[in-house]
Amino acid sequence: MTGKVYIVGAGPGDPDLITIKGLKAIESADVILYDRLINEQLLTYAPAHAKHLYCGKAPSHHVMPQEEVNHLLVTLAQKGYTVTRLKGGDPLVFGRGGEEAQVLNDHHIPFEIVPGITSGIAAPAYAGIPVTHRDYSSSVTFVTAVTQKGVNTAEYWQHLAQGSDTLCIYMGVKKLPDICALLLRHGKSADTPVALVHHGTTEQQLTEVGTLSTIVERAAHINNPSMIIVGEVVRLREELSWFKEISAPTSVNHSKTSIHFI
Repeated sequence: MTGKVYIVGAGPGDPDLITIKGLKAIESADVILYDRLINEQLLTYAPAHAKHLYCGKAPSHHVMPQEEVNHLLVTLAQKGYTVTRLKGGDPLVFGRGGEEAQVLNDHHIPFEIVPGITSGIAAPAYAGIPVTHRDYSSSVTFVTAVTQKGVNTAEYWQHLAQGSDTLCIYMGVKKLPDICALLLRHGKSADTPVALVHHGTTEQQLTEVGTLSTIVERAAHINNPSMIIVGEVVRLREELSWFKEISAPTSVNHSKTSIHFI
């Protein structure tokens, strides 16, 4: 008898932000395949008999290749297990959940997709930055800094620079100098506010704020995983900041930095 797969968004890090339906999927699982950025406290809700399989993907290092994850989902379900695929944030927002669902559909495996809170919304919110606001932003774009092969980089970033009030950029810390340079090149003001939120919604959260002309140097101490937020809404952090963060290093030089176009 074929089992079933639940593709579940675990939220951005704070374990309290998972949905009730997502929690029920963990509680009913025979096997849980979980990613690097989920809060492992969520695994304590699994039944005692459930097996936990780590499928984490760090930049340039995949513990389990995607093809193997796909194969496991199919094989375990075909053996009759209830499988919960636990993914950070939302499974369909840069989470490859759509690809996994396609594989399951191809093999006639029953599945459900359980949405989760994506870090593109949650990290700014915990930093006191609303991604939309009636007085500052009526549009928001969620984008990854990792572009597909064959994409015209200039056209891509020109569209982003001119097409939305707020940009929420995933997987962009290492490319921050390039991102700033491209946005400046394609029309964004050097004074456009920018924030980086590291480990948003967790005890390790750290936010650094600057502008397109200063953020590269200001955020030199920020590593992955982090969200980049670009737009006037960042100015609201000073007024709306509510979440107590760890202290930023005091050795960072906050002098204005020059940007070299790529």
